[in-house]
Amino acid sequence: MTSTNLTRDEAAHRARLLEVDNYDIALDLTGSDTEFSSVTTVSFTVREAGSTFLDLRATSVEGVHLDGRDIRREALTLDEQGYDATHGIALEDLAPGRHTLRVTATCLYSRTGEGLHRFVDPADNLTYFYTQFETADAKRVFACFDQPDLKATYDIAVTTPDDWRVISNAPQQTSSSGGRTLHRSRIDYPLSTYLIALCVGPYHEVRSTWRGTLTHHPETPAGQPTDVTVPMAIYCRRSLAEHLDADRLFTETKQGFDFFHAHFGMAYPFGKYDQVFCPEYNMGAMENAACVTIRDEYVFTSKATHYKYERRAETILHELAHMWFGDLVTMEWWDDLWLNESFATWSAALSQAEATEYDTAWVTFANVEKSWAYSQDQLPSTHPILADATDIETVEQNFDGITYAKGASVLKQLQAYVGRDAFLSGVRRHFADHAWGNATFDDLLGALQTASGRDLSGWADQWLKTTGVNRLSPAFEVADGRYTSFAVEQAGAEPGADELRTHRIAVGLYSLVDDRVTRTHRVELDVSAAATQVPELVGAAKADLVLVNDDDLTYCLMQLDEESLSFVVDNIDRIDDPMARTLCWSAAWEATRDGAMKARDFARLVARGARAETELAVLERILGQATTALRTYADPAWAHTEGRDLLVDAFLAGEREGTEETSLVFAQAVTRLPLNDAAADHLEQVLAESDDAELRWLALAALAAYGRAGTAEIQAERSRDRSATGTQAALRAEAAVNDPAVKKRVWEEVVAGDLANLDARHKMAGLVYPGSTEHLMPLAEAYFDVAPKVWEHPSHEMALSTLNGLYPVWDISTEGLARADAFLYHDLPAGLRRVIAEQHDRVARALRNRAVDAE
Repeated sequence: MTSTNLTRDEAAHRARLLEVDNYDIALDLTGSDTEFSSVTTVSFTVREAGSTFLDLRATSVEGVHLDGRDIRREALTLDEQGYDATHGIALEDLAPGRHTLRVTATCLYSRTGEGLHRFVDPADNLTYFYTQFETADAKRVFACFDQPDLKATYDIAVTTPDDWRVISNAPQQTSSSGGRTLHRSRIDYPLSTYLIALCVGPYHEVRSTWRGTLTHHPETPAGQPTDVTVPMAIYCRRSLAEHLDADRLFTETKQGFDFFHAHFGMAYPFGKYDQVFCPEYNMGAMENAACVTIRDEYVFTSKATHYKYERRAETILHELAHMWFGDLVTMEWWDDLWLNESFATWSAALSQAEATEYDTAWVTFANVEKSWAYSQDQLPSTHPILADATDIETVEQNFDGITYAKGASVLKQLQAYVGRDAFLSGVRRHFADHAWGNATFDDLLGALQTASGRDLSGWADQWLKTTGVNRLSPAFEVADGRYTSFAVEQAGAEPGADELRTHRIAVGLYSLVDDRVTRTHRVELDVSAAATQVPELVGAAKADLVLVNDDDLTYCLMQLDEESLSFVVDNIDRIDDPMARTLCWSAAWEATRDGAMKARDFARLVARGARAETELAVLERILGQATTALRTYADPAWAHTEGRDLLVDAFLAGEREGTEETSLVFAQAVTRLPLNDAAADHLEQVLAESDDAELRWLALAALAAYGRAGTAEIQAERSRDRSATGTQAALRAEAAVNDPAVKKRVWEEVVAGDLANLDARHKMAGLVYPGSTEHLMPLAEAYFDVAPKVWEHPSHEMALSTLNGLYPVWDISTEGLARADAFLYHDLPAGLRRVIAEQHDRVARALRNRAVDAE
């Protein structure tokens, strides 16, 4: 029995034993700055006699009364409080029937982004709170049965000072007395505990309304309204109010409402729709029903690149899609986390491309999500999309590129396989069949099979229960300038069991015509064997460029034949179609990661072709990839001189010669490069002339790492920018100072584990700025000494981020790999082993690629 690490078997037993009717929750936030009072009354019905437990993580428990009986004093296995943080509150020998359990507890505020997070804004000293409960952190705030398939209704009462508002899943009723306000709300629809939200404090508010029409489909349930009205609000800290671009945010949100009401067949189910921009947030956002919480770094206080706006819109639409897929219809257990997140990611890209200004969203998807998925899928920790989520700790490690990006890529492939109309029809049927309840992937697959008329069981086994990625390559013969044979070859999935899969693909032929690269032929087909003939291309004129995953329909590592790769190197800036062009960028990057293309050649390709890239999201990505190639994969002898100067010159030229939007992308990219004197001179000019706060902080951190700035300059900039963003940027700049004492002090502060989540994040980012290797090398061995202690941090989120952020990636050597191997030889917790194994693999790849580059 483990409340802090609930297992799937324990959850299944509890779901068989009982159903939850209602939670009555009372929180008092007017006490200390470190803890709060939590009183929960949960009503539940027991189906059959048995024992289970209630989840709670509190500093103390003052009362536990089951049906009026004080069970603390009867529970001999518990401590004197009748409570154990690891095992929760034992409920022994429950009799069938309805029960009421009242728990009075004192809980801690969080600084880690889990549970109820408390933040004091340095800009104005105002206090803000928000909750984050996924995966299973509702128990940090109220006593509950914390699993997704035990839905309930809720009555919530929160006592606050008079000048605070409460934003939750339902509207608030307030009453004030003696400088305190009681906020009450009633959530009268069934909801999982992890989807409850509370945001508290003097939040700034902007309101609007969406009015739209539900499109009725054959699968639409009878009685659905046609005209739908949804009150909407956006909230942020008061110090960010002047920067909140509410009109743009409302526009993009309403475009999502239009799109989903046209295609999902169910009206928005939760009455209102609030979006709260929260400080010190770990993730992008969270899909709490009717009260989405979003990182407030998405309220841009400085000039933001197009990519940032596009990714913010993706986040907004991702969370909105969750209102249907995740909140209205919820997974039974976390095995289907992948489906929850993959569907929202796929939906966001689809709605972006078809309903917003970001009409090339699938191009960004091909470059961003796919790259993340390919990287994750080649690690030793790769896992099937349909993961075996045996317990909460396993689930929390699987919020990764497989769960989000590979899953979404496979859903895109499934849509291509069954057809768009059939796919959406199956989705609508799924919503109608399981509204307000819980469902599994098998339920969705059944709906898709009914809609498409295709047996998808084999497809599901191929794609969801295996690991690794297939490589697709062209194989052809040419005579007299025309193809005499043409096939697509498929290599077995790696890493994995060498599986072949069924792929729906398009083969595109491109040639240089009038100085532009355009598509001359396209053939769409299914490939499932090691080699699949494409007879439609026999007799076609030989192309300059062959893409065997044209339009990015499937999930694969697309290989370019030798002549196509050579053509891309010389002509990438002449490829008109943005999707074809980004597939070429992606193929070149994956070849670089594989060691099939030298890192210096990829850097040269970016240096020559980046200024012609029109897709701003792609531009930002390839500049980052070129920087990674230089710092991680290139031979240091070349990277530290010629390579550095090559990219500095190219990026500075891009900033000088670009449009306003592209110049900003290049300007920020310069700050992430290893500097030379020309770059440092330029960044000093930025500090002297620019009023862009973010760019100034980025420039200052880079100069600090280069030795051209120090404590005095950082303090001066901190005085100029007293915002929370400035405070955290100052931490990054201070950590970037290349002094051995500074590096050691920052390291020790992070290892101690007492920092707030964003403070730690910014310090770790500054710690490893370019030029830091010499001063960090003495800490490489120490990492493996402290790693077990760090893993024991009471916050799993902080343990993971710290272990990843401090791993000695700067030690790209056989000695560094040997230290990791020796550590992995020991008996380790599974999560700790996974972190070390993943980082070991990344360093090993870097060492191999440096050897390739040096040849």
